[in-house]
Amino acid sequence: MKTNQKKAWLFLAPTIIFVTLFSIYPILRAFGMSFQSGSLIDLRWTGFSNYQYIFKDPEFWLAIKNTVLYAIISVPVGLAISIMLAWIIFDKVKHKSFFETTFFMPYVTSTIAIGIVFRYIFNGDYGMLNFVLRCLHLPAPDWIDDPAMSLTTIIIFGIWSSLAFNIVILMGALRNIDPNFYTIADMFGASGRDKFWRITMPELVPTIAFLLTMNVIGAFKIYTSVYALFNGQAGVGNSGTTAVFYIYNKFQIVGTPGVAMAATVILFLIILFATFLQRKMMKKIGEY
Repeated sequence: MKTNQKKAWLFLAPTIIFVTLFSIYPILRAFGMSFQSGSLIDLRWTGFSNYQYIFKDPEFWLAIKNTVLYAIISVPVGLAISIMLAWIIFDKVKHKSFFETTFFMPYVTSTIAIGIVFRYIFNGDYGMLNFVLRCLHLPAPDWIDDPAMSLTTIIIFGIWSSLAFNIVILMGALRNIDPNFYTIADMFGASGRDKFWRITMPELVPTIAFLLTMNVIGAFKIYTSVYALFNGQAGVGNSGTTAVFYIYNKFQIVGTPGVAMAATVILFLIILFATFLQRKMMKKIGEY
Protein backbone atom coordinates (compact mmCIF):
# COMPACT_ATOMS: atom_id res chain seq x y z
CA MET A 1 0.00 0.00 0.00
CA LYS A 2 2.78 2.44 0.95
CA THR A 3 4.64 1.55 -2.26
CA ASN A 4 1.56 2.43 -4.32
CA GLN A 5 1.23 5.73 -2.45
CA LYS A 6 4.86 6.59 -3.19
CA LYS A 7 4.35 5.81 -6.87
CA ALA A 8 1.19 7.91 -6.93
CA TRP A 9 3.01 10.89 -5.40
CA LEU A 10 5.85 10.38 -7.88
CA PHE A 11 3.44 10.59 -10.83
CA LEU A 12 1.66 13.58 -9.29
CA ALA A 13 4.87 15.44 -8.49
CA PRO A 14 5.32 17.17 -11.90
CA THR A 15 1.73 18.44 -11.84
CA ILE A 16 1.98 19.57 -8.21
CA ILE A 17 5.23 21.42 -8.91
CA PHE A 18 3.77 23.04 -12.03
CA VAL A 19 0.57 24.16 -10.26
CA THR A 20 2.55 25.44 -7.27
CA LEU A 21 4.98 27.47 -9.39
CA PHE A 22 2.49 28.92 -11.87
CA SER A 23 -0.77 29.10 -9.90
CA ILE A 24 -0.37 29.02 -6.13
CA TYR A 25 2.89 30.99 -5.85
CA PRO A 26 1.70 33.90 -8.08
CA ILE A 27 -1.46 34.22 -5.96
CA LEU A 28 0.55 34.32 -2.72
CA ARG A 29 3.10 36.69 -4.31
CA ALA A 30 0.34 39.04 -5.50
CA PHE A 31 -1.20 39.03 -2.03
CA GLY A 32 2.16 39.90 -0.46
CA MET A 33 2.88 42.65 -3.00
CA SER A 34 -0.50 44.24 -2.30
CA PHE A 35 0.92 45.36 1.06
CA GLN A 36 4.05 46.85 -0.53
CA SER A 37 4.78 50.08 -2.42
CA GLY A 38 7.52 51.28 -4.74
CA SER A 39 8.98 49.89 -7.96
CA LEU A 40 9.44 46.19 -8.61
CA ILE A 41 13.11 46.36 -7.65
CA ASP A 42 12.52 48.47 -4.55
CA LEU A 43 9.35 47.27 -2.83
CA ARG A 44 8.80 48.22 0.79
CA TRP A 45 6.14 47.26 3.29
CA THR A 46 3.42 49.91 3.63
CA GLY A 47 0.52 47.97 5.14
CA PHE A 48 -2.97 48.69 3.85
CA SER A 49 -2.09 51.92 2.01
CA ASN A 50 -2.66 50.35 -1.43
CA TYR A 51 -6.12 49.15 -0.43
CA GLN A 52 -6.93 52.58 0.99
CA TYR A 53 -5.84 54.11 -2.32
CA ILE A 54 -7.95 51.91 -4.60
CA PHE A 55 -11.03 52.20 -2.39
CA LYS A 56 -10.80 56.00 -2.72
CA ASP A 57 -9.99 55.89 -6.45
CA PRO A 58 -13.07 56.69 -8.63
CA GLU A 59 -11.44 54.95 -11.60
CA PHE A 60 -11.25 51.68 -9.64
CA TRP A 61 -14.96 51.80 -8.80
CA LEU A 62 -15.78 52.63 -12.42
CA ALA A 63 -13.73 49.61 -13.50
CA ILE A 64 -15.54 47.35 -11.01
CA LYS A 65 -18.93 48.76 -12.04
CA ASN A 66 -18.21 48.21 -15.75
CA THR A 67 -16.93 44.68 -15.10
CA VAL A 68 -19.94 43.68 -12.99
CA LEU A 69 -22.40 45.14 -15.51
CA TYR A 70 -20.57 43.38 -18.33
CA ALA A 71 -20.78 40.05 -16.49
CA ILE A 72 -24.44 40.48 -15.47
CA ILE A 73 -25.56 41.35 -19.02
CA SER A 74 -23.24 39.51 -21.40
CA VAL A 75 -23.11 36.13 -19.66
CA PRO A 76 -26.85 35.30 -19.44
CA VAL A 77 -27.67 36.90 -22.80
CA GLY A 78 -24.78 35.14 -24.53
CA LEU A 79 -25.66 31.80 -22.94
CA ALA A 80 -29.36 32.14 -23.86
CA ILE A 81 -28.50 32.90 -27.50
CA SER A 82 -26.01 30.00 -27.53
CA ILE A 83 -28.65 27.55 -26.25
CA MET A 84 -31.15 28.75 -28.84
CA LEU A 85 -28.68 28.48 -31.74
CA ALA A 86 -27.32 25.11 -30.60
CA TRP A 87 -30.86 23.69 -30.34
CA ILE A 88 -31.83 25.02 -33.80
CA ILE A 89 -28.69 23.55 -35.38
CA PHE A 90 -29.13 20.24 -33.57
CA ASP A 91 -32.87 19.90 -34.24
CA LYS A 92 -33.41 21.58 -37.62
CA VAL A 93 -30.19 21.82 -39.60
CA LYS A 94 -28.47 19.18 -41.68
CA HIS A 95 -24.65 18.96 -41.99
CA LYS A 96 -24.22 19.97 -38.34
CA SER A 97 -20.45 19.47 -38.42
CA PHE A 98 -20.06 22.27 -40.99
CA PHE A 99 -21.95 24.74 -38.80
CA GLU A 100 -20.05 23.62 -35.69
CA THR A 101 -16.76 24.32 -37.47
CA THR A 102 -18.04 27.70 -38.66
CA PHE A 103 -19.13 28.74 -35.18
CA PHE A 104 -15.91 27.49 -33.58
CA MET A 105 -13.60 29.43 -35.92
CA PRO A 106 -13.83 32.72 -33.95
CA TYR A 107 -12.75 30.87 -30.80
CA VAL A 108 -9.42 29.83 -32.33
CA THR A 109 -8.87 33.23 -33.96
CA SER A 110 -6.92 35.96 -32.20
CA THR A 111 -9.17 38.26 -30.18
CA ILE A 112 -6.98 41.19 -31.20
CA ALA A 113 -7.51 40.41 -34.89
CA ILE A 114 -11.27 40.05 -34.45
CA GLY A 115 -11.36 43.21 -32.33
CA ILE A 116 -9.68 45.19 -35.11
CA VAL A 117 -12.34 43.98 -37.56
CA PHE A 118 -15.11 44.91 -35.13
CA ARG A 119 -13.52 48.33 -34.64
CA TYR A 120 -14.28 49.03 -38.30
CA ILE A 121 -17.75 47.48 -38.03
CA PHE A 122 -18.54 49.77 -35.06
CA ASN A 123 -17.04 52.89 -36.67
CA GLY A 124 -19.53 55.74 -36.39
CA ASP A 125 -18.84 57.22 -39.85
CA TYR A 126 -18.34 54.30 -42.23
CA GLY A 127 -18.97 51.19 -40.10
CA MET A 128 -21.17 48.39 -41.43
CA LEU A 129 -23.38 48.37 -38.31
CA ASN A 130 -24.33 52.03 -38.65
CA PHE A 131 -24.85 51.61 -42.40
CA VAL A 132 -27.45 48.92 -41.67
CA LEU A 133 -29.06 51.02 -38.93
CA ARG A 134 -29.33 54.03 -41.24
CA CYS A 135 -30.91 51.88 -43.95
CA LEU A 136 -33.53 50.82 -41.39
CA HIS A 137 -34.00 54.47 -40.34
CA LEU A 138 -32.78 53.70 -36.83
CA PRO A 139 -30.43 55.78 -34.63
CA ALA A 140 -26.77 55.22 -35.52
CA PRO A 141 -24.68 56.04 -32.43
CA ASP A 142 -20.93 56.52 -32.33
CA TRP A 143 -20.05 53.14 -30.83
CA ILE A 144 -16.33 53.78 -30.42
CA ASP A 145 -15.88 57.50 -29.69
CA ASP A 146 -18.96 58.16 -27.55
CA PRO A 147 -18.14 57.52 -23.85
CA ALA A 148 -21.78 56.65 -23.16
CA MET A 149 -21.62 53.78 -25.70
CA SER A 150 -18.27 52.26 -24.68
CA LEU A 151 -19.67 49.62 -22.32
CA THR A 152 -22.50 48.75 -24.73
CA THR A 153 -19.95 48.16 -27.48
CA ILE A 154 -17.88 45.91 -25.22
CA ILE A 155 -20.98 43.93 -24.20
CA ILE A 156 -22.09 43.36 -27.80
CA PHE A 157 -18.62 42.19 -28.77
CA GLY A 158 -18.44 40.00 -25.65
CA ILE A 159 -21.76 38.31 -26.40
CA TRP A 160 -20.66 37.56 -29.96
CA SER A 161 -17.27 36.25 -28.77
CA SER A 162 -18.84 33.86 -26.26
CA LEU A 163 -21.05 32.10 -28.81
CA ALA A 164 -18.30 30.00 -30.41
CA PHE A 165 -17.18 28.06 -27.34
CA ASN A 166 -20.69 27.81 -25.86
CA ILE A 167 -22.33 26.43 -28.99
CA VAL A 168 -19.72 23.71 -29.56
CA ILE A 169 -19.93 22.53 -25.94
CA LEU A 170 -23.75 22.59 -26.03
CA MET A 171 -23.81 20.62 -29.29
CA GLY A 172 -21.72 17.92 -27.63
CA ALA A 173 -24.11 17.84 -24.68
CA LEU A 174 -27.15 17.61 -26.97
CA ARG A 175 -25.64 14.58 -28.71
CA ASN A 176 -25.29 12.82 -25.36
CA ILE A 177 -29.01 13.04 -24.60
CA ASP A 178 -30.63 9.61 -25.01
CA PRO A 179 -32.78 9.78 -28.20
CA ASN A 180 -35.22 7.34 -26.60
CA PHE A 181 -36.43 10.22 -24.42
CA TYR A 182 -37.67 12.04 -27.52
CA THR A 183 -39.09 8.85 -29.04
CA ILE A 184 -41.21 8.22 -25.94
CA ALA A 185 -42.25 11.89 -25.85
CA ASP A 186 -43.42 11.62 -29.49
CA MET A 187 -45.46 8.54 -28.58
CA PHE A 188 -47.35 10.60 -26.01
CA GLY A 189 -47.84 13.48 -28.44
CA ALA A 190 -45.47 15.95 -26.80
CA SER A 191 -44.94 19.21 -28.67
CA GLY A 192 -41.54 20.59 -29.61
CA ARG A 193 -41.78 23.13 -26.76
CA ASP A 194 -42.61 20.39 -24.24
CA LYS A 195 -39.65 18.28 -25.40
CA PHE A 196 -37.32 21.27 -25.13
CA TRP A 197 -38.36 22.33 -21.62
CA ARG A 198 -39.04 18.89 -20.10
CA ILE A 199 -36.24 16.84 -21.69
CA THR A 200 -33.57 19.00 -23.28
CA MET A 201 -33.16 21.74 -20.66
CA PRO A 202 -33.03 19.38 -17.61
CA GLU A 203 -30.43 17.27 -19.40
CA LEU A 204 -28.39 20.38 -20.20
CA VAL A 205 -28.26 21.68 -16.61
CA PRO A 206 -24.76 20.26 -15.83
CA THR A 207 -23.38 21.65 -19.10
CA ILE A 208 -25.04 25.03 -18.54
CA ALA A 209 -23.59 25.13 -15.02
CA PHE A 210 -20.11 24.50 -16.44
CA LEU A 211 -20.52 27.15 -19.15
CA LEU A 212 -21.94 29.63 -16.67
CA THR A 213 -18.91 29.17 -14.41
CA MET A 214 -16.45 29.56 -17.29
CA ASN A 215 -18.28 32.56 -18.73
CA VAL A 216 -18.56 34.35 -15.37
CA ILE A 217 -14.84 33.92 -14.71
CA GLY A 218 -14.03 35.02 -18.26
CA ALA A 219 -16.31 38.06 -17.98
CA PHE A 220 -14.59 39.30 -14.84
CA LYS A 221 -11.21 38.94 -16.59
CA ILE A 222 -12.24 40.88 -19.70
CA TYR A 223 -9.29 42.85 -21.08
CA THR A 224 -8.21 41.85 -24.58
CA SER A 225 -11.52 42.85 -26.15
CA VAL A 226 -11.30 46.33 -24.64
CA TYR A 227 -7.70 46.72 -25.79
CA ALA A 228 -8.56 45.65 -29.34
CA LEU A 229 -11.79 47.62 -29.73
CA PHE A 230 -10.36 50.92 -28.50
CA ASN A 231 -6.88 50.61 -30.00
CA GLY A 232 -4.98 50.02 -26.77
CA GLN A 233 -7.10 52.38 -24.68
CA ALA A 234 -10.18 51.87 -22.52
CA GLY A 235 -12.50 54.10 -24.48
CA VAL A 236 -12.71 57.90 -24.45
CA GLY A 237 -11.79 59.13 -20.98
CA ASN A 238 -11.37 55.52 -19.77
CA SER A 239 -15.16 55.13 -20.02
CA GLY A 240 -14.78 51.46 -20.95
CA THR A 241 -12.17 50.53 -18.36
CA THR A 242 -12.50 47.15 -16.68
CA ALA A 243 -10.93 45.61 -13.59
CA VAL A 244 -8.13 43.86 -15.48
CA PHE A 245 -7.49 46.95 -17.62
CA TYR A 246 -7.20 48.97 -14.41
CA ILE A 247 -4.69 46.44 -13.06
CA TYR A 248 -2.69 46.55 -16.31
CA ASN A 249 -2.68 50.35 -16.30
CA LYS A 250 -1.49 50.62 -12.69
CA PHE A 251 1.16 47.92 -13.11
CA GLN A 252 2.54 48.58 -16.60
CA ILE A 253 1.76 52.21 -17.39
CA VAL A 254 1.70 54.03 -14.05
CA GLY A 255 4.34 51.80 -12.47
CA THR A 256 2.63 51.09 -9.13
CA PRO A 257 2.69 47.28 -8.81
CA GLY A 258 1.47 47.38 -5.21
CA VAL A 259 -1.73 49.17 -6.21
CA ALA A 260 -2.19 46.77 -9.12
CA MET A 261 -1.80 43.75 -6.84
CA ALA A 262 -4.28 45.18 -4.33
CA ALA A 263 -6.81 45.50 -7.15
CA THR A 264 -5.92 41.95 -8.22
CA VAL A 265 -6.71 40.59 -4.76
CA ILE A 266 -10.07 42.40 -4.70
CA LEU A 267 -10.91 41.07 -8.17
CA PHE A 268 -9.92 37.55 -7.10
CA LEU A 269 -12.29 37.75 -4.12
CA ILE A 270 -15.12 39.09 -6.30
CA ILE A 271 -14.67 36.25 -8.82
CA LEU A 272 -14.54 33.72 -5.98
CA PHE A 273 -17.74 35.09 -4.46
CA ALA A 274 -19.57 35.32 -7.82
CA THR A 275 -18.57 31.77 -8.75
CA PHE A 276 -19.70 30.48 -5.35
CA LEU A 277 -23.12 32.14 -5.71
CA GLN A 278 -23.51 30.90 -9.27
CA ARG A 279 -22.70 27.30 -8.34
CA LYS A 280 -25.09 27.38 -5.37
CA MET A 281 -27.81 28.71 -7.65
CA MET A 282 -27.23 26.03 -10.30
CA LYS A 283 -27.19 23.35 -7.60
CA LYS A 284 -30.59 24.50 -6.40
CA ILE A 285 -31.92 24.53 -9.98
CA GLY A 286 -30.58 21.01 -10.55
CA GLU A 287 -32.49 19.71 -7.53
CA TYR A 288 -35.86 20.64 -9.04
